[in-house]
Amino acid sequence: MLGPQSTLFFVLLMAAFVALLWWMCVAKHLVFRVLAGCLAFIPAVMFGVAAVNKYYDYYPNWGSAIADLTGQNLSAPVLPYIPRHPGARLGRLIGSTSYGTAAARDGFILRLIVAGPVSHITRNVYVYLPPQYFQAAYRGYRFPVIELIHGFPGLPQDWITVLDVNATFRNLIGAGLAKPAVLVMPNASGGRGVSLQCLNQVGGPQDATYLAGDLPGYIARTLRVVAPGRAWGIAGYSEGGFCAANLGLQYPDRFGFSGVLSGYFEPLANQLGHGEVSPFGGNLRLKLANTPDYEVASLPAGAAIPQFWLGVGTGDPSGVRDAEVFYQLLRPLQPWATLNLVPGGHTARTWRELLAPMLEWMTRGLARQAARSYYPGEHQARRALVANSTRSSSATKTTRGGLLVPVAARRSRASPRRTLSVLTSASAGNPPVAAESGF
Repeated sequence: MLGPQSTLFFVLLMAAFVALLWWMCVAKHLVFRVLAGCLAFIPAVMFGVAAVNKYYDYYPNWGSAIADLTGQNLSAPVLPYIPRHPGARLGRLIGSTSYGTAAARDGFILRLIVAGPVSHITRNVYVYLPPQYFQAAYRGYRFPVIELIHGFPGLPQDWITVLDVNATFRNLIGAGLAKPAVLVMPNASGGRGVSLQCLNQVGGPQDATYLAGDLPGYIARTLRVVAPGRAWGIAGYSEGGFCAANLGLQYPDRFGFSGVLSGYFEPLANQLGHGEVSPFGGNLRLKLANTPDYEVASLPAGAAIPQFWLGVGTGDPSGVRDAEVFYQLLRPLQPWATLNLVPGGHTARTWRELLAPMLEWMTRGLARQAARSYYPGEHQARRALVANSTRSSSATKTTRGGLLVPVAARRSRASPRRTLSVLTSASAGNPPVAAESGF
């Protein structure tokens, strides 16, 4: 197949380059020599771009490349910033579109413009509302939220056009492997060439305040979601993985779960367009306070922190080393934490591989927390009911679409990955009853 990473594509580019060089050498007229030389630059540049794409596995096919470059997957309605009663305006916006049935089947992507009253930052934020958001059975349900942070260089729409998170998530929900949640994908840097690491830059942008304070507050006022807290998660890849770890530790009252995909655990220099700068103005105390390794090692036993899920590709030696160090530091606080290793390097292919199991794990935990926040007493009663029904049938466990699924069959569908420490049954647990009840 002639894909952007196929051997045939590289061979054709080389053949085109050689043919144009030959034409330049044998052409008798100067104008044709110049023309051939200029044209030879095209396959040469394309070869270089294709080689970089193959190395990082950014675009696996032409469709994803075209979608990202043209934005065709993101013809999303835009909701401007509305400081008062934004939820009512959103309802009118969605109600005025022709998506209706399609949204209840595939979900809905929209773009918000969110201004931070505290951080004084205004940025684009993409939101994916799952199909259940539009279904009658979930009309009274407030959904958990996952804030997804992109890497550097990158933009929030990369989650959709490169990692295909909306389709992946929709399929997981349909298969009963994940629970419905709202995905919030903010611009975490202000531009593709800017790196802020989700930190409050000394004398600069207050990124952490925007992402962990202003944005969650606005989303909670705008969408039918639970308030920021244990039923909110944060996840990211590469630099976004550092953001997920650090913001989760800095704001444990805002996030109950943290997913780190190929992240690192010590801040680097920020890039603000004019070069690298220290995020902390040379203040070592501030740096240590935003170093997840140091933060976790300094916490007392029983400290309230998000539940962590770590993932990295085995072909990324420094990433594996960083993740293993953080994992070992985390274990005294969370013995059930997992470090998931999959084949691959620091590439989009690795993050696609890690994305599905991370979403499975996180959304189940988020749904349980959402159930507790709404019906704490009823939740205990329903857990007892589920426990009794489980004991009555030792050969089956959990439900998908109303069908009992054998334990062996459930395990056979798990993504192949190496787990250094498995989740306890309380963490991996059954899907939350409240999410299935459709309130």
